[in-house]
Amino acid sequence: MDVKEIISSLELGESCVVENSDTYVAIMVKIPYSSSMLVTEEGIQNGLNEVGKQATECALSRYDTDGSPITVAKIRYTSKGLSCKYYQTPYGEVYLQRHVYQNSSGGSIYCPLEYNADIIGGTTTPRFAKMVSSKYSRNGSKAVQRDLSESNGRQVARCYIQDISESVGTVVASRPGWTYAIPIEPKEVATASFSIDGTCMMLCGDGYRQAMVGSISLYNSAGERLYTRYTSMPPESKKSRFYESFTREIKNIKRLYPKVAYVGIADGAADNWTFLSEYVQFQILDYYHATEYLSTVSGAAFKRPFEAKAWFDKARHILRDEKDGAKELMEEMKLFLKKRITEAKKEKIQAAITYFSNHLHQMNYHQYKKDGYPIGSGVVEAACKVIIKQRLCCAGMKWTDAGAKAVLTLRCINESDRMWEQFWEKKRNKH
Repeated sequence: MDVKEIISSLELGESCVVENSDTYVAIMVKIPYSSSMLVTEEGIQNGLNEVGKQATECALSRYDTDGSPITVAKIRYTSKGLSCKYYQTPYGEVYLQRHVYQNSSGGSIYCPLEYNADIIGGTTTPRFAKMVSSKYSRNGSKAVQRDLSESNGRQVARCYIQDISESVGTVVASRPGWTYAIPIEPKEVATASFSIDGTCMMLCGDGYRQAMVGSISLYNSAGERLYTRYTSMPPESKKSRFYESFTREIKNIKRLYPKVAYVGIADGAADNWTFLSEYVQFQILDYYHATEYLSTVSGAAFKRPFEAKAWFDKARHILRDEKDGAKELMEEMKLFLKKRITEAKKEKIQAAITYFSNHLHQMNYHQYKKDGYPIGSGVVEAACKVIIKQRLCCAGMKWTDAGAKAVLTLRCINESDRMWEQFWEKKRNKH
């Protein structure tokens, strides 16, 4: 049958395989025109999806066996025959016959096609799983559902979007031994900073609890940030999963960059420093948390707003730029206690004095700046918003532990520099 005969035999919007060889597949599609360009474009999308489904069916079949006995992990399997199954693809649902196997002792079914083609969650081709999970890491299932419908002409259930994204997140989490290359040469790196922080999210049955985020950033000698990687876990009583995961990332960085300065940056929470102190040479209290106390003191010590602002502006520069600036300010705050002010205001000033006293050894900002170290935990605080708040704390959202872990895992590798594509490359090369 020549080309004209094939075209004449096709219905509008229909496609057919013209040639299917060992190296390629050729498919023809008849796309209708319309007086409306929008309708025509939608017809083009539908036609391309039809082509995509047929091409995917042909491609998937190449990953199957011919039904002969096979050996997997030294166990012999025999085919139970051809069995049909639906698979989800970027272009639509395809229905395919493939061989399924079982060993002589019974047990679980093995499907070579699904293993060889890297089918995710038993139902989804890898590219579609990549598309859906990437979108779901950024938006809720309803928004992803609408996006797939409008952009790709794909109609999928919200529960499917959640399930396949959770499957991808589970694959990421189940490969703790996978390491991801960092495209920064050791000679370019002067400092590695480790920061942790937490923010609250809603858990089903548990209410609002604190989820954790950790950031690792690499800086050059001029103090410019070159690279950042994130780790996050949903709320847990002792933060053990978070600490285990973040420790693994820290050790990997220290293995790759053994000669740089290691600094820890966090707010004043004691458990932050209990963890970080084991891995860092320099402990730096977040400068901006310290200035919040100075702001409170200025409001308590001065009646006139312009005086309070003037003192605060001067004080934060002293803290940041002068040697022993924190100690100097602490002594000045002690003098404020002698002013004729209310007991409530004195309590605020005393709280700041206590805070400075407890963290004086972590507030040598003049020297930190001189050495090129970062002095703010803005990276990890921004991560609390970007990784957790913007995605998991939208109106009406509440999460199971498994669902939250999957989304946080996906968001971390998606937001960390160059990790997302590396993960899929490793997944592709698992054979």
